[in-house]
Amino acid sequence: MHVAGAYLDDALADFSGYIAADELYDGPFCVLSIVDNHRFRRLIYEVLDHDPTHEDITRFFRRFQRALEARGLTLLGITTDGSPLYPGPIAEVFGPVPHQLCQFHVIAELTRVILKAVAKVRRHMKKGLLKLPRGRPCAAQRNAVRRKKRLQEKITALFGRRYLFVKHHLSPAEKKTLRTITRGLPHLRRLRAIMDEVYRLFDRRCRTETALAKLARLRRRVRRFKTLRQALKRLFSPNLEKALTFLNDSLLPATSNAVERRNRRHRKMQKTVYRVRSQPHIHQRIALDMLREAQGSARTHASTLLHLARSRPARLL
Repeated sequence: MHVAGAYLDDALADFSGYIAADELYDGPFCVLSIVDNHRFRRLIYEVLDHDPTHEDITRFFRRFQRALEARGLTLLGITTDGSPLYPGPIAEVFGPVPHQLCQFHVIAELTRVILKAVAKVRRHMKKGLLKLPRGRPCAAQRNAVRRKKRLQEKITALFGRRYLFVKHHLSPAEKKTLRTITRGLPHLRRLRAIMDEVYRLFDRRCRTETALAKLARLRRRVRRFKTLRQALKRLFSPNLEKALTFLNDSLLPATSNAVERRNRRHRKMQKTVYRVRSQPHIHQRIALDMLREAQGSARTHASTLLHLARSRPARLL
């Protein structure tokens, strides 16, 4: 088959050594994919008619390992999401190869936790709103009305500016806004400080050992906060430690964007090409995309030559 033969020879001719693996669920089917994490080129795939198991992943990885061994290539690193499907098969097939968990997926989980903690504070503040009788307030109720109005404005500001608690870089104006809406709420300021520490863990200028030491200090700090310890239990997940593997290898990508891009392209195609709903059709469509990609450089070269030819003035005969 051309996709598995000549295509794979061409795709692995400039193999970077680093791959990204992921699964894509499409109705009752599942598409397993391996993409070169530097060249952004799909290498192999498999369409299953059931949810993948460890045996499926192991067989899929062994098929790729045989393709590498036949061409004398070595795998230097692999990036996946936080799915528990991959660690076992990776260790069984590839051995002690560096396994990086996607930084984007890990940070996305932590930002969801932070936003849930902010929402919990808002709900608690909303329960504290005073219930006042209808009508024009009397003189004795005016102070209570003003307090209720200020509290409602703070709740609204916390909802409208909740992104400030998880945004990577804050401008001076945004920092000032954050200090204003968290006045009297020191635990929310601690949440923002903890998120800053999380972002600093993924700084390429430090090594994995240094980042792990920072993570240990951050975890000890979180344990001291009784109100935040339960909300931030994601910080104690071993996935966070595995997401720091890339710091010791400057060429190991921190994210699995290469394979995620292919999955997004497949999702977009499924919105318009309605006939691609069976296992053979999904297989054929992915194979067609891979063949088009293999011919992409030739099409680009031909288009460039045509543009150059058209831009030159016609010669006088």
